[in-house]
Amino acid sequence: MTEETPGFEEEPDVPSGATPEDAAPKAAESDSAKETGPAAPPAGDVQQDATQTALIAQLDQVRTALGERTADLQRLQAEYQNYRRRVERDRVTVKEIAVASLLTELLPVLDDIGRAREHDELVGGFKSVAESLETVAAKMGLQQFGKEGEPFDPTIHEALMHSYAPDVTEDTCVAILQPGYRFGERTIRPARVAVAEPQPGVQPGEKAKSADEPDTDEESGGPDEG
Repeated sequence: MTEETPGFEEEPDVPSGATPEDAAPKAAESDSAKETGPAAPPAGDVQQDATQTALIAQLDQVRTALGERTADLQRLQAEYQNYRRRVERDRVTVKEIAVASLLTELLPVLDDIGRAREHDELVGGFKSVAESLETVAAKMGLQQFGKEGEPFDPTIHEALMHSYAPDVTEDTCVAILQPGYRFGERTIRPARVAVAEPQPGVQPGEKAKSADEPDTDEESGGPDEG
């Protein structure tokens, strides 16, 4: 049986070569850790988390701004395309109006050429000049219309004369007094025509009787025999 020596206390393990004074701070640190609990994260980690949060918020702001600027750019591009189409349409319209005005001024000259051709007066150098003028007008888009026998259309025909005819079934242009001209879809001048309507009381294809024609329905009798 071992007897304990009075006044002798067990000392903590001390590495070889270390003094008892070195062991005392370590024991104090161990007791302090037990009292305060787990150690707090380092200050550097907290600062890094805050920096990442701020960067994410800035990134969201940049994305929102980028979306707004992209929408503005697309809207401006659409407005610019509409503006270009409108300017091009106006330019074409102005050009058509100018060409139509010029061709309108040439119509009396073309009428004179047509009358000269009908009377066989289009000869020599005048014929060459007239044909060149007609060719240029055609290249510019001028088209002549109006033919005898076509149905009368008040939108493109102007009736200067009116009559009845037994051989027509509808209002018909029987004579072209002055040809009409169009430029593209625009009618520069309507064709001036003589119009014939179906004769009242006469069926199509039936010849109208004249007043001095004998009535074929009555039977013609021979001389009386006495």
